[in-house]
Amino acid sequence: MPFELRVPPVGESITEVQIGEWLKQEGQSVRKDENLVLIESEKATLELPSPGAGVLASILKRRGEMARVGDVIGLIQEASVSDVSAPSTAASPATATAEPSVATPSAAAVVMPAAQRVLAEAGIPAPAVQGTGPSGRVTKEDALKAAAAKPAQFSLTAPTPPSTPISAAPAPVAPLANPAAAPTTPAPASPPAAVTASVGVPGREEEVVPMSPLRRTVARRLVEAQASMAMLTTFNEVDMSAAMALRKQYQEAFTARHGVKLGFMSMFVKAVIEALKDVPQLNAEVRDQTIVYRRYYDIGVAIGGGKGLVVPVLRNAERLGFAAIEQAIAEFAGRAKDGRIKPEELAGGTFTLSNGGIYGSLLSTPIINPPQSGILGMHTIQDRAVVVEGQIVVRPMMYVALTYDHRIVDGREAVTFLKRVKEIIEAPARMLIEA
Repeated sequence: MPFELRVPPVGESITEVQIGEWLKQEGQSVRKDENLVLIESEKATLELPSPGAGVLASILKRRGEMARVGDVIGLIQEASVSDVSAPSTAASPATATAEPSVATPSAAAVVMPAAQRVLAEAGIPAPAVQGTGPSGRVTKEDALKAAAAKPAQFSLTAPTPPSTPISAAPAPVAPLANPAAAPTTPAPASPPAAVTASVGVPGREEEVVPMSPLRRTVARRLVEAQASMAMLTTFNEVDMSAAMALRKQYQEAFTARHGVKLGFMSMFVKAVIEALKDVPQLNAEVRDQTIVYRRYYDIGVAIGGGKGLVVPVLRNAERLGFAAIEQAIAEFAGRAKDGRIKPEELAGGTFTLSNGGIYGSLLSTPIINPPQSGILGMHTIQDRAVVVEGQIVVRPMMYVALTYDHRIVDGREAVTFLKRVKEIIEAPARMLIEA
């Protein structure tokens, strides 16, 4: 009895996932709880372990295909059944001494899933190979031997040229003349990461790539935010001289003590929390016909990962020091690159920070992450000429942008918030000492 590999529940309200990379291939042995495949939900990428030890007998859903929670995407055969290549003790002497690849064809051949794929790729009909496994089953080893002997023993009318380009579309497969002799499970095609479609003119190919669940969710939520909120953006600029000097002064001692570098993100997280205390509307949300004011500060930090933008949340960030914030952000960033952020780490959040400056963005208007009421966009630091005490001087300046929900936040509150953030960042020594 094979073990079924099913899509588990991956989060509240998530009913569908996309199959990612298979970490094992058909015919390979697996251990219990060994990770077999990556599944991508609209929030995160998860590793799915094997429910038992044995051999990955069949992959039912390939990379890029969609599956619903509860669907069977693979079968694991117990090793004692599927990983046997020796002749059965109950076989007749004639069967035991025969070469597997030249055995008498059998119309009722039982073919193991791993062998099915080898035979299909070689263009060898399953009944043409007699198996050496239990009860005459065709094993993967039998299929490989038959494929190696194919030129001498099998006649194929339309072999696939070995020089076929990888990007070319596969030729249509003619229906089998005898459906009853076909394998019970059709051999799946190789999973392309993208489909290249030609428009008839050389050099004008088009690449069609399925949209990942994460990207689809981001797109849907951004459109919903635009449609459901009265969003408005206000701007200011911050002189980063003091923050840069402070970071340079304490960087070596901070790194030696905490094992992580002191960055600007922790300064902005602390500054935002202080500003939110002064302007609680930006830490609130509209819920039906009410406004919910939160007395805690779960700050989302937008991070670009391998699969797209994710926003893990720093829970109760008001209780965290600079080191704890920097360590959490660094840990999130490392896992985001591999798609290993957990769904529960993305849920909730009362306010969001987005740092487009790391990519060189000079100015932008960020979009709110519903149901939050505000998001602060940070941008690249650039030397600019500014007037200080009547003198034109060059200072490292950063534009900051606050997008807010105008339904519950007025322009006065938005400007007050930005000015408060500016004041704290431009005089960060007190904030760092108190932390």
